[in-house]
Amino acid sequence: MLQLIARRLLVAIPTLFVVITVAFFMMRAAPGNPFSIDRKLPPEVLKNIEAKYHMDRPLIVQYGEYLGGVLHGDFGPSLKYRDKSVLDIIGQNYLVSLKIGLAAFAIMVIVGVTLGVFAALRQNGPADYTVMSIAIVGICIPSFVTAPLLQLAFGSDLGWLPISGWNGGAIPNMVLPVLVLATPQIAIISRLTRAGMIEALKSNYVRTARAKGLPEWRIVTKHALRAAVLPLVSYLGPAFAGLITGSLVVERIFGLPGLGKFFVNSALQRDYTVVMGMVIFFAALIVVLNLLADILYAVLDPRVKLA
Repeated sequence: MLQLIARRLLVAIPTLFVVITVAFFMMRAAPGNPFSIDRKLPPEVLKNIEAKYHMDRPLIVQYGEYLGGVLHGDFGPSLKYRDKSVLDIIGQNYLVSLKIGLAAFAIMVIVGVTLGVFAALRQNGPADYTVMSIAIVGICIPSFVTAPLLQLAFGSDLGWLPISGWNGGAIPNMVLPVLVLATPQIAIISRLTRAGMIEALKSNYVRTARAKGLPEWRIVTKHALRAAVLPLVSYLGPAFAGLITGSLVVERIFGLPGLGKFFVNSALQRDYTVVMGMVIFFAALIVVLNLLADILYAVLDPRVKLA
């Protein structure tokens, strides 16, 4: 187990280094200046502000200083949000994104696996074709299209649910954002589960279980489903990270005070340090979730060696 974690970390460290490097120079290459977006500043004032944040130094020197700060856990101050550091912004707002992501994750796993098993047990039947057709539609329609449509249908027209706002995390305010995030993932998981179940149900050990007279529900849940979810486990780590990062757009559309709001606003305002901090945070999250998925896969499949 420790060897597996060590190998993954050896890959993760250079990966994070590349992410930091690419993001840093891409942000600096973007047109505009974080201090001259609202109004044009006199050259003297702009020069003093740039000196305060060490932005008057050569770019490679700025990069070295920033990398050194990151290694010490310092992502720097926000250039637009006064008296707030990047870690303050992440620490105060990540719970909103995490709460939405966890709710969407639970729904997508439960509904996606259920639909996938249901379709596999009725392979090439009307139920199978219906589920897979809905899944294809769910995959094809992006969230920035689904979100306004749901706002219009359930918020503006029917008035059943609020179309924006957080309201302290009230359930009615979470329904539409969670549904928008979970829908495409439900479609993908149902297709993965269906494919895995069809293969598992045709395997020799399932035939043996049926020959022994075991009940069908036990064959499906205990024997076939465990093998069918193995490909799904590898997908769940990146999928959960995708929910968190995908919520950047969804949070903006629904007006939620999560990390997405600050990421989009900071990108528009050229708040370099906040954007960089968010990128590093999400990259590290993806690395950790992929590691957890690998460990879980190895635990479920005895053919995979942990060492």
